[in-house]
Amino acid sequence: VQLVESGGGLVQPGGSLRLSCAASGFIFRIYDMGWYRQAPGKQRELVAAITSGGITNYADSVKERFTISRDNAKNTVYLQMNSLNPEDTAVYYCKVISTMTRFDSWGQGTQVTVSS
Repeated sequence: VQLVESGGGLVQPGGSLRLSCAASGFIFRIYDMGWYRQAPGKQRELVAAITSGGITNYADSVKERFTISRDNAKNTVYLQMNSLNPEDTAVYYCKVISTMTRFDSWGQGTQVTVSS
């Protein structure tokens, strides 16, 4: 199982970023996927999830601003982030949403910094 996140960077408040997560080593299309984030000094939290069938769910803090999507042909899950604010600063990770131990590990994440 390999998950490689990309697309992070430094953005001004109000700006946008699109994160990508390329997956390999498993049958991507049959698994639910999630985007998580961890800010300094805080616990990692789930911000967005998408089922294998495309149903989405969001944390209240990102509703109406973030959009999760997936492209099963490319084995990739995306996170479109709009109207970013400094509270969104964190390392963002993608992960398979599963209780199977083969999906326990985390990728390297991608840093998102929102600052003027």
